[in-house]
Amino acid sequence: MFRNQYDNDVTVWSPQGRIHQIEYAMEAVKQGSATVGLKSRSHAVLVALKRAQSELAAHQKKILHVDSHVGISIAGLTADARLLCNFMRQECLDSRFVFDRPLPVSRLVTLIGSKTQIPTQRYGRRPYGVGLLIAGYDDMGPHIFQTCPSANYFDCKAMSIGARSQSARTYLERHMEAFLDCNLNDLVQHGLRALRETLPAEQDLTTKNVSIGIVGKEMEFTIYDDDDVATFLEGLEERPQRRVAQPADEAAPAVPDEPMET
Repeated sequence: MFRNQYDNDVTVWSPQGRIHQIEYAMEAVKQGSATVGLKSRSHAVLVALKRAQSELAAHQKKILHVDSHVGISIAGLTADARLLCNFMRQECLDSRFVFDRPLPVSRLVTLIGSKTQIPTQRYGRRPYGVGLLIAGYDDMGPHIFQTCPSANYFDCKAMSIGARSQSARTYLERHMEAFLDCNLNDLVQHGLRALRETLPAEQDLTTKNVSIGIVGKEMEFTIYDDDDVATFLEGLEERPQRRVAQPADEAAPAVPDEPMET
C-alpha cells in the first residue's frame, strides 16, 4: 500500500488510523517562524519572531489584535491566520453587541476549535495550516491557549510553536515555576530568552525581527513593534558566542557581517 493512496482527501483514513492531510497541516505550523506565549498572575505575553520574504520585503506581522482583551500570534500560513482572526473579531463584536460584555477567552477558543474542526471532517475541504497562541485576560485572569490544525486546543502555562520551537519549550520548562510571580518586565525577558533559543548561534534578536504583545489586568492588549521593542531588548543580556578552537599558529579570520536569513 502506498501512502499517496490515503492522503488525497481529509476524509480518508490510512490503515494505521491516521489522516495524512491533517498531519501535513501540522507540518505547516512547524515551518512557520517561532512564537512564544507565557503568563504570570497578572499578565499574558506573546513574543514572536518575524520573517521577511526577501531583503526587499518588509517583515510580516506575527501578532494580531483581536479585541481589547485578547490577541493572537501565529505560526504557519498567514492567509489562514487572517481568516481565523477575522472570525474571532466578529465573535468578540457579537458578544459586546448582544451581551454588552467581552467574550470570555475560553469561550472564544472553543468557537475556534469548532470552526477548525469543520474542514477536518468534510469532503473537499483542507485543514487550516496555521497554529495559534492566544493570549487574553478576563474575569478568570490571564490565559495562554494553543490551537492546532487538528482542531485540538490546550490551556497552557507557557508554550512555543513554530520552527525550532523545541529549544524554546525546553527553556520554558526549566523556568516555568518562576513565571507566576514575575513582574511584567521579567516576564517579557523570559519570553525573549526563550525565543532567542530558536535562533542559530550567529543570529540574535533585533527591533526588526521581534514583535511583542501584552495584555493584563487594567491593560488592554498592546502590540510592540520596531522601535517600541528596543526598551525590552536593552534589558536582555548578550548571547554567549560559540567559539571554534583554532591552531595557535593560525590567526582567526575576520567574519563579515551578514544579513539575517529569513
